Amino acid sequence: MQAGDTIMALSSGSLPAGVAVIRLSGPLVQPALQQLAGVVPKPRQMSLRHIGRNKRLDQGLVVFFPGPNSFTGEDCAELHVHGSPAGVKAILAELRNQGLRLAEAGEFTRRAFENGKLDLVEIEGLGDLLGAETEKQRQQALARYDGRLTQEIDHWRDILLDLRAEIEARLDFSDEGDVAQDLPQSWQVQMAELELAIATALASVESGRIVREGIRVALAGPPNAGKSSLINALSRSDIAIVSDEAGTTRDVREVPLDIGGQLFILLDLAGLRDTDSRAEAEGVRRAQKAINEADIVLWLRAADIDDDTRPETKGRLLTIGTKADLGSATECDLLVSSETGQGLSALVARLAELGADMAGGEPALVSHARDSAALTAALDALAECRNQLGNWELAAESLRRASAALERLIGRLDAERVLDRLFASFCIGK
Repeated sequence: MQAGDTIMALSSGSLPAGVAVIRLSGPLVQPALQQLAGVVPKPRQMSLRHIGRNKRLDQGLVVFFPGPNSFTGEDCAELHVHGSPAGVKAILAELRNQGLRLAEAGEFTRRAFENGKLDLVEIEGLGDLLGAETEKQRQQALARYDGRLTQEIDHWRDILLDLRAEIEARLDFSDEGDVAQDLPQSWQVQMAELELAIATALASVESGRIVREGIRVALAGPPNAGKSSLINALSRSDIAIVSDEAGTTRDVREVPLDIGGQLFILLDLAGLRDTDSRAEAEGVRRAQKAINEADIVLWLRAADIDDDTRPETKGRLLTIGTKADLGSATECDLLVSSETGQGLSALVARLAELGADMAGGEPALVSHARDSAALTAALDALAECRNQLGNWELAAESLRRASAALERLIGRLDAERVLDRLFASFCIGK
C-alpha cells in the first residue's frame, strides 16, 4: 500500500452482473471523473453519464463524495455501470491510464482508519458484517460497526481520566492545604463502577464469540449410532456418507446450520471404539478432541446398539436416542428417527433453546480475542492501582496502563501490528 496513490476497485459481486460498482479514492478522483464522465457531478448526487470521453465505453450513474466527508476521508467516487466483464475491464484500463492503480485487499477501509473515519473496533465490526451469515451475527456486527463499543470504551477512558486527576493532584500539590491526602468517597465509587462495567463486558466475551463463530455441536457415539444420518436429516442434504460399515467416518466434518438466526456448526465425528486401524484411530482421537471442545454434545444411542456410556465434556450434554423407528434406547433426553423424521423438530427446538441461552438476549459487543486481552489487561491494571494506593506514583501508572489497554483496543496505540492481519481478510474494494 502506498499513501498518496489514487486507488480503484470493483466493489460489487463477480461478473457478469446486472450492475457493477467501481469505487475510486484519492487525489486524482476529480481529474479522473472529468476525463471519464466529462464532469464532476454535484456531491452525493447521482448523475447519468456516458462513460468514456474520447471513446464511449458504457453509460451509467456517477456519484462523487468529496473529502473529508467520505468513507475514506479522501475524495471518493463510484461508477454504477453495466456488469459486463468486457465493459468493466475497459473502464479499469482507462482509469489505469489516468494514473490510478488497483486497490489491495482492505485498502479503502485502511485509509478510513488512517484518516480517522473508523477505529479498529468499528473496522472489526465491518469485517464481521461482511461475513455475517445469520441474523444474530448481522445484529452483533452492525452494533459494533455503528460504534456502540467505541462509545463504551470512550466513557471508560473519561472515568479513568477523572480517577487519574485525583491521584495526580496529590502528586503535584501534596504540599497544598486544599488537597486532602485521602481520596474522596466518590473516587472509590467511580473505581468500583468502572471495574464492574469492564468485568461485565469481559464476562460477555464467550456469548459474543458464540454468536460470531457459531455454536459447535458434536454428534458423537459408537460406530453406526446414526451420526451421519442425523447430520444429513438436520441439514436436509446428503453431505455425510452413510454406510452400515463401522468406521466409515474418519475425520471431523463441519456442517453449518442456521437455527432461529443463530449459527450452529454440526460436527460429524468418527465413532468411538478401540481399533487396530491407524487411520480410524486418528479419527477417534480427533473425535474425542472435538467432544472436549464442543459447546454442545449430542451423545447418540441407537436402539440396535448396546451402549450405556456417557462422554466427559465441558459443553452441554444431550443424550439422543436414534433409530426410534426400530425401538427406543434407554435413558435418553430425546428420541429421533432420521428415516421417518420423528423427533427432528423437537431436537431443532431444543438446540434453538440452548443456543438462545448461550448467546444471550442482546448480542454481546465483545467477541474477539483482542477484546478479551484488552479488557483483562485493563482490569488487572485497576486491581494493581487498588493495591498501590499508598504510593501515588505507582497508582497513577497503573491507571495509565489501564487507559493504554483500552486505547490499544480501538487502535490509538500500537495499531500497526494488527492492521496487516486484519485487512488481509477484507475483500478487494472494501
